Amino acid sequence: MNLTKEIFKTENISKTSHILDVGCGTGQTAAYLADKYKSKVTGIDSNSIMVAKAKKRMKKNRLPVEIYQCSIEQMPFPDHTFDVIISESVLSFVNKPSALKEIFRVLKNGGRFIAIEFTITQPLEAKIEKEIQQFYGFDSFSMKKDWIALFQQAGFKNIRIQKNKAISSVPEFHYSEDIGPELYEIMDKHLDMNLKYEEILNYRIYSCTK
Repeated sequence: MNLTKEIFKTENISKTSHILDVGCGTGQTAAYLADKYKSKVTGIDSNSIMVAKAKKRMKKNRLPVEIYQCSIEQMPFPDHTFDVIISESVLSFVNKPSALKEIFRVLKNGGRFIAIEFTITQPLEAKIEKEIQQFYGFDSFSMKKDWIALFQQAGFKNIRIQKNKAISSVPEFHYSEDIGPELYEIMDKHLDMNLKYEEILNYRIYSCTK
């Protein structure tokens, strides 16, 4: 969340901006943007539990954020709908070309797309690649050059890359009867994997324009 706040400080966001948060999860980022910038914010997620939690968050905080359950690869929005689209660790888990094509479609001409995504810093050894792939379910691993190629193929321009600076951020993780204990164990494993492979498995911040 702290990283997201820093990113948006340099973006031209106003009350008239229409922002889409793809893979919004429990709606933390969408709620922040609606509250901080008073923008029109929409969130989507494919997970029904996350969508329910996001809707509950908006109702509790009286925020006019619309939340939809749908796939990033097939969104129920007209062409050229959004001024800004943000994706936080989503593209690595879906069909990247399909998702980027859809993001490009619903983004206005001149609109901004921001993605915070897993990026490997070097080709992986077969054993390491298998371990990471089995845990996360990635269909492929992307280096910076791979991400750039994907964005360019989708039609994006003015691609800028920032390294994930050491901004303190503790994951939002509240115990819930709707989420089984095995999922909390997965979260612990995720944090362990990040520490174990922090030199080769990292995040990069990609921002580009339609």
